[in-house]
Amino acid sequence: MQTRTEVPTARSAPGSGPPGREIAVRARGLRKSFGAVRALDGVDLEVERGTVLGLLGPNGAGKTTTVRVLTTLLRPDDGSAEVDGLDVVAQAAQLRERIGLAGQYAAVDENLTGEENLTMVGRLYGMRRARAKARAGELLERFDLVEAAKRPARTYSGGMRRRLDLAAALVAQPPVLFLDEPTTGLDPRSRLALWETIEGLVEDGTTVLLTTQYLDEADRLAHRIAVIDHGRVIAEGTADELKDRVGGERLEVTLDDVAQADAAVLALAPMSDEAPIARDGVVSVAVRRRNGAIVEAVERLKQAGVGVDDLVLRRPTLDDVFLALTGHAAEQADDAREEG
Repeated sequence: MQTRTEVPTARSAPGSGPPGREIAVRARGLRKSFGAVRALDGVDLEVERGTVLGLLGPNGAGKTTTVRVLTTLLRPDDGSAEVDGLDVVAQAAQLRERIGLAGQYAAVDENLTGEENLTMVGRLYGMRRARAKARAGELLERFDLVEAAKRPARTYSGGMRRRLDLAAALVAQPPVLFLDEPTTGLDPRSRLALWETIEGLVEDGTTVLLTTQYLDEADRLAHRIAVIDHGRVIAEGTADELKDRVGGERLEVTLDDVAQADAAVLALAPMSDEAPIARDGVVSVAVRRRNGAIVEAVERLKQAGVGVDDLVLRRPTLDDVFLALTGHAAEQADDAREEG
């Protein structure tokens, strides 16, 4: 049996700073229904300029509907929203010139080359051809697509297509960027590269609203996180603030035999004020105190005749937060709802 303790490294919230910073995105009481399905049920959001807000939730939670309302693609049934100081309904045409949007699927013309795709977007924004082509060149270099610039987009890999889509969203140099699950379907290397690109944009002053169902993505990129479920924001704060809501250290026990999960839960229950959770042969319990927790757990499990493969004491993760807040894991989908 292995025992180990994970010691958290000190990390300040990436967006923490002085109070009173300018708000780039503000939503109040947004509601939107599709027939009998209420996709948004009173969403309130704020995003400080130059930061990333991670909108975290499972498929069907209302994330994409929120983005569509904020980017003028959908009209809300009720509530109000402003982006970069412009009303999303009354000033929709002006707002479209001030924002960028990259969705879950790369919206590029497969028959055009990478350079032609970006030049076309520039022309649609009213740029002269020479300026549009120059801007395309800048973005192809920034997103490491220079060697593929003359190739049709249909020959691009998934990661390349996603980078091209993000580049297209930045042609007009928008101060506010909306990314709707931008890394869905990407391999780990491509995800990491895209994360680094997003971090670079924020360093340059871009405000980002990022929707995701990946907990590690929200933990890595977001200065603040809003957890949305069934069309409502059910919690908001920095990653550390949300983890603190779960409270205390968590003991995770990997069992030798999955069939002993119930016995392990019963043995460990006295160590916590809440019921231990067993999933896939791993029992998780929020312990009352850190000191001596591992020794006590080993003794209790030994007395109960439960075999242990591994045991670790760690602080809560966003996965723990999401499970505590919603009662289900972040990756679970609700197919009955209209979208993500």
